[in-house]
Amino acid sequence: MAIALLLAILLVILACVYLFIAHPVWFPAGVSAHAAGVDHQFAVAFWLLGALFVAGHIALGISLMRARRRGKVTYTQGDWRLEALWTVLIAVLFFGFNVAGVRLWSQMKFQQPESDAVQVEVTGTQFEWYFRYAGADGKLGDTDAQRFAHPEEGNPLGIDPDDPAGKDDMVSTSLVLPVGRDVDLTLRSNDVIHSLFIPAMRFKQDAVPGMSIHAHFRPMQTGEYEISCAELCGTGHYRMRASVKVVSEAEFKQWVKSKELPSTAK
Repeated sequence: MAIALLLAILLVILACVYLFIAHPVWFPAGVSAHAAGVDHQFAVAFWLLGALFVAGHIALGISLMRARRRGKVTYTQGDWRLEALWTVLIAVLFFGFNVAGVRLWSQMKFQQPESDAVQVEVTGTQFEWYFRYAGADGKLGDTDAQRFAHPEEGNPLGIDPDDPAGKDDMVSTSLVLPVGRDVDLTLRSNDVIHSLFIPAMRFKQDAVPGMSIHAHFRPMQTGEYEISCAELCGTGHYRMRASVKVVSEAEFKQWVKSKELPSTAK
């Protein structure tokens, strides 16, 4: 039995080491300005905790081998100094992760975006994402989803038809952004809690009913990337997907020009 357990431990160690080194299934390539910092933090955590995982299993295997050679197991009270040492080391490790994570999160969350940031309102509704851009007036119109939301009539967000500021608002079911510019998102929800998740941007932020939540990032590479909802939001949660298209500045201006019409979902 002890041999079987040792072999199982060895297989677990080898499999985990392979996954850590080769990582055949891993993150998509990071394409936002803060992606490198997020990936570095993950890498440090994975390697440190992975080393502890392997060391712990090796120690367990050695203990089993010694016990098998002796033919019996002896009881020990342990060493309080050793226990205090590993408790302090683990506390330092996790507090270090926390401090580093808070610093990175603060850079992503609380630093103000650049003055020329693209302003986009993101609204989650079962089971669709809508992205609204201000028109030529630079202002978003008022919304009242309960009174005015009629997707079949081209007004899925309930933009007030009597508000002049909303006449030129542009609504799309895909997020289109220019490369190399900050994007200032205002997240909202019309029903339940949703979560805007863009893996390639290393971005995830909840959209909460009754709240307007700001977050920003800067896409650094053109392409089309997946958006999903990372919060279980109902029976259709699995199909609440969209895409973010990062294009050149010229292409973005051309897209905006093509959308400068009364609010119509693309």
